[in-house]
Amino acid sequence: MIYQDLKFCIMLVERIAKNQIAISFSPETDILGIQHLIDYAKYLEATSRSQVSQSDIDDLADEINTNWWNKNKHRFLK
Repeated sequence: MIYQDLKFCIMLVERIAKNQIAISFSPETDILGIQHLIDYAKYLEATSRSQVSQSDIDDLADEINTNWWNKNKHRFLK
């Protein structure tokens, strides 16, 4: 177990099973910040075995942004 005291906030990290880790925060901790942490952890887990190149990811993001803009530009350009 790891204990960290930061501005009187306690964070507890413990392995509860072979494939599970529990993280506990004090009630004063910002919930939105915790959600961002969880989202980032999900991203790391989802992409940990990916063999996609950064170039492929950038190309897909450009395509998605272009398609979105083409469908929505009328809402911004008047």
